[in-house]
Amino acid sequence: MQETRPPEPAADGAETSSTQRIVDAITTAIVERRLQPGTKLVEQQIADVFSVSRTLVRQALNQLSRDRLVKLEPARGAFVATPSVEEARQVFEARKLIEGAMIKQLCARITPAQIAELRGHLQAELDAIQRTDVPGRTWLLSDFHLVLARMLGNEVLAQLLADLLSRSSLISLMYQSSHSAEHSRDEHVAIVDALERGDARAAVRLTEAHLSNVERNLRLHPRTSDLQAALRPHAAPAHP
Repeated sequence: MQETRPPEPAADGAETSSTQRIVDAITTAIVERRLQPGTKLVEQQIADVFSVSRTLVRQALNQLSRDRLVKLEPARGAFVATPSVEEARQVFEARKLIEGAMIKQLCARITPAQIAELRGHLQAELDAIQRTDVPGRTWLLSDFHLVLARMLGNEVLAQLLADLLSRSSLISLMYQSSHSAEHSRDEHVAIVDALERGDARAAVRLTEAHLSNVERNLRLHPRTSDLQAALRPHAAPAHP
């Protein structure tokens, strides 16, 4: 006789989708530096922006807290996290370890088509810098590292790096100048050149030097933002 199992409770897909939408919007606003460390995340304002209940907002903030992007303070509320200098050092140390090994592995297997894809990404970076598209260039300069990770076909690695990049955005380049953006783009070009030559040693050295340069530009003095303006829907830059 076939065993009868009790039905499992159905998950509320709409609520899950709304919560994830809030998480994604706040994460994107942090990555694009529209939400600075220390910004107070007022539940009612967020609920108004997304037309959801404060309960769903609270769920999203709890998830972001687990990801260390948001700090929840009793009786005060939620704030975009403000990493310490020591945490910043640890994040970049982790990135150097992961990305150095990633680049070495990629150098041994990268294809001409992937090199062409990276060249297209570099051109998109340059275009964004030249038209002073600050959100666009910030997203592209960060996404460069994820493009490299995904070329290895390892989604676990890509997600791990995405989490580190989000945390890096709380730490680095709080008011990135055009000059520093151009410098980062030039370093990306050098990394791709080394990958195209198959020079793993140079590619690893350039990647580690690039991350060290970004780390040296740390700005750990938070500035507040207008929460509702930062979270309103906006045109995302096209993926190259």
